[in-house]
Amino acid sequence: MFAPVTPLGDHRRPDVEPGRGLRGGGSAGRIYNLMVVDQFSDAEVDRLFHALADATRRDIVRRVLVAEHSVSELARDYPMSVTAVQKHVAVLAEAGLVTKRRHGREQRVTGTPTALARVQALLDAYELLWRDRIDRMADVLTDDERGGTA
Repeated sequence: MFAPVTPLGDHRRPDVEPGRGLRGGGSAGRIYNLMVVDQFSDAEVDRLFHALADATRRDIVRRVLVAEHSVSELARDYPMSVTAVQKHVAVLAEAGLVTKRRHGREQRVTGTPTALARVQALLDAYELLWRDRIDRMADVLTDDERGGTA
C-alpha cells in the first residue's frame, strides 16, 4: 500500500521524482520540493541539530543574533567556565550557526541568520512530508470506512 520508509532524498523511491520532490498520493496529488532536504548532507543535518539540541547553545545563538559578543561576555551569564563556553561556540561555528573573529585578544561571536533560515526551510520540508503522510493515512481510513479499497 505504502512505499517502505527510506531516508529523505533517496531518489530510488517510486514516489520521488529526481529533482522535483515527493509526489503525494491520494486526492491531494501535491508535489513537495525536497530539494531543500537534498541541499544538506546527513553530516550537515546532524551538526545543525546537534548544535541546536543544547539549551545553552540555543541561548548563545539567540544572544549573538541580537548583537555581537565576546566569548568572555557570553560566559558571564552561564554557570560554567569560559573554556566550556568556547567549546559551545565551536560547536555552533562548526554547524555554521555563528561566526567567530579575532579582535585583539578577544574572540567575537556573531549569529548567522542565513543558517537559521536554512534550518527553517529544512524543518518546513519535513513538516510537509509528514503532513502529506498523515493526509494519506486519513484517506486510507476514510476509504476503509466506506468499504472501498486503498
